[in-house]
Amino acid sequence: MTSDRKKRIRSIDLLRGLVMVIMALDHVRDYFHYDAYFFDPTDLTKTNGALFWTRFVTHFCAPVFVFLAGTSAFFVGQRRDKKSLSGWLFKRGLWLVITEFTIIKLAWMFKLDYSGVVLQVIWVLGISMIFLAAFIHLPKKFMIALSVIVILGHNFLDAFAPVDPLASGLWTFVHVFNLVDLGFMQVFVGYPLVPWIFVMPLGYYFGAWYRPTVSAADRFKKLWQLGLGITALFFVLRFLNLYGDPYFWSPQESMGFTIMSFFNVTKYPPSLMYLLITLGPSILFLAFAEKWQGALMDKLVTIGRVPMFFYIVHLYVIHAVAVVAAIATGFDFSDMIIDLWITLQPELQGYGFGLWTVYLLWVLIVLALYPLCSWYDTYKSSHREKWWLSYL
Repeated sequence: MTSDRKKRIRSIDLLRGLVMVIMALDHVRDYFHYDAYFFDPTDLTKTNGALFWTRFVTHFCAPVFVFLAGTSAFFVGQRRDKKSLSGWLFKRGLWLVITEFTIIKLAWMFKLDYSGVVLQVIWVLGISMIFLAAFIHLPKKFMIALSVIVILGHNFLDAFAPVDPLASGLWTFVHVFNLVDLGFMQVFVGYPLVPWIFVMPLGYYFGAWYRPTVSAADRFKKLWQLGLGITALFFVLRFLNLYGDPYFWSPQESMGFTIMSFFNVTKYPPSLMYLLITLGPSILFLAFAEKWQGALMDKLVTIGRVPMFFYIVHLYVIHAVAVVAAIATGFDFSDMIIDLWITLQPELQGYGFGLWTVYLLWVLIVLALYPLCSWYDTYKSSHREKWWLSYL
């Protein structure tokens, strides 16, 4: 157990744990905030500062998940040859896709009705791993260049819209946030392939900076220079307001709303601006976090060591508590049986609480989940012989 813990990179587990906790805030907001059933928190005509920034901070979650999943794959690859790593990535990716359609779908919906499915972050993690299983066999410089080019240039594809229904449906899976009607099933593509599948290879090669041959001082220099450069590029491109997001920012009635307009970047699919302002600061975080210590940091590291376990359990707990809250406030259990997405459930309009209640529930739920994560982390580290634990 001790040996396994020493092999892990504490700062990476810390960042992963932090974004897992932040992610829980977004999901608690989905299930408990009154306004969530009426408008999007980034709609500047209806939102307020507290709500907008609550949503904005959760933008960091998905890019960090995908990027660091690539980094973790690099660490696994240090103990395997490329053929073995490809097999591991393919199997793990396939498992995640299956999990999205079963365990995760049941957690979100509380039913396994396959008339409609939503492709979310676990789906894109899985499909990105499957692509990475092939990408690692391509030349390193070529793969890095290709990934950077796609991430920088994919917003040129925003206006592309095939007329043919079949081509349009296929293109949605590639680069559009939309609903695809397959006849027997409606598929809501929340996370199309591009650019997500090109974020993970960058995370994979990023892992080389954590090799034992790289000194802490050299790594710090590389991390803060890269993080600062990516963040600065965001501010320059966003200020120019010419490219990088489907929606330009504009002056608003107040300075606060103008700043919100500036940071109101597109997540579905993730624009260049979205990826720059999330990955840049995250890499800066990694640069400084290596020396951070303390009880809170230790707890976040623990959560970061068991991200899939936390993800699955927190969804079931949040949904279950939401059922209790709905019944207690005059709604029916059936109202919490979700058809496609929680905030699109018309029966739930009028249900919910204020934002500060959402924050209180978030803190209580995370505190309640921590002992379970700590137990599972210890159990998993003590039972390395149980191969299936690596999938949870």
